[in-house]
Amino acid sequence: MRTGTLTVAAAAVLVMAGSTGGIAQASTLTHGGGYRGPASSSAPASTATVKAAKSKVGTILVDGQGRTLYLFEKDKGGKSACSGECAAVWPPLITSGKPTAGAGVNASWLSTTQRPDGKTQVTYHNWPLYYYAGDSKAGDMTGQDINGFGAKWYVVGAATGGKMEMG
Repeated sequence: MRTGTLTVAAAAVLVMAGSTGGIAQASTLTHGGGYRGPASSSAPASTATVKAAKSKVGTILVDGQGRTLYLFEKDKGGKSACSGECAAVWPPLITSGKPTAGAGVNASWLSTTQRPDGKTQVTYHNWPLYYYAGDSKAGDMTGQDINGFGAKWYVVGAATGGKMEMG
């Protein structure tokens, strides 16, 4: 099903291009909550904050700026199965230190895992956390229930630490 994967990736690139001003800037979406200008290798990493927010499917996880966080059903044992093209569409929530638990988050479920590229990804209840490139602002959850890169993607329930499904 490689064609479906490429279709999802192509759509995300187009969405990112439209929301950031061009395809050349698509890779400059940050993992901390939106477009912050041209990518720079000297940009300091930040400590991630995860908090709870009410949504149409219940109370879900968001980052410090209110952007929706997702889990990938293909991830196992707290390790990410999403890299390369997948991580371009589903950017991981990266942190430079211990993540901060905001209101409504079970701090004991908040942790990190090492990615293949050496970066530190935030996890919740053993699920690595991701953004969706198709979300353009806080509160968007357009990645909900998408089947891509070999499994489904879901917003994360703050109280359960698992997937939230539309009811």
